[in-house]
Amino acid sequence: MAVRTKHHPKSRRAAALAATAVLLPGIAVTADAYAQERDEYLASCRTSVEGSRVTAYCHNPYPRTDRVQLHVECDRWWDIDSDSAPVAIGPTAYAELTQRCWKEVRDAWISHQPVRD
Repeated sequence: MAVRTKHHPKSRRAAALAATAVLLPGIAVTADAYAQERDEYLASCRTSVEGSRVTAYCHNPYPRTDRVQLHVECDRWWDIDSDSAPVAIGPTAYAELTQRCWKEVRDAWISHQPVRD
C-alpha cells in the first residue's frame, strides 16, 4: 500500500523556484553558445513598408552591442535612395529606424556591424 504525503503549497513553490533557478543559467549559456557558434551577436530586425515610408523595428537580445542601419532603394530612377544614420543597440535594447522615398519603395534592408568590446 502506497503512502501519500500531503505537500504544503509553500514547499511546492520553493521546489518550482529551485527548478527554475537551475534551468535559467542553462538557457543563458545556450543563447550565448548559439551566438558564439554564429560568431556574431546580431540584433533581430523586421521591416515594414507603408506606401513610401519604411520602418525597421530592431531588438538586441544579446549581451553585446550591434550597430544597425536601414537602407532604402527607391523604385523611380529620379528618386534618391537613402540610408539612415547608424544606431547602436545595446544589450536588451530596442530601436526603430525610418526612411522614405518620394514615390514607391523598391527594396529595403538592414545592415549590421557588431561592436567589438
